[in-house]
Amino acid sequence: MAQDLSDVRFLTVAEVAEMMRVSNMTVYRLVHSGDLPAVRFGRSFRIPESAVVAAIATPISEVG
Repeated sequence: MAQDLSDVRFLTVAEVAEMMRVSNMTVYRLVHSGDLPAVRFGRSFRIPESAVVAAIATPISEVG
């Protein structure tokens, strides 16, 4: 495994939306499109903090 799961910090959709300054629906769209990796726990999603940091750091010209 690339990374031990005990080292991974998972964020809720609301926390990610706040970090990225977008709506919850935008985060759901990113998750469903595959642009933002997520794990499903029951009916909710959890997003690894490292994926959010990487998405924020990606220049706009490289997206899409």
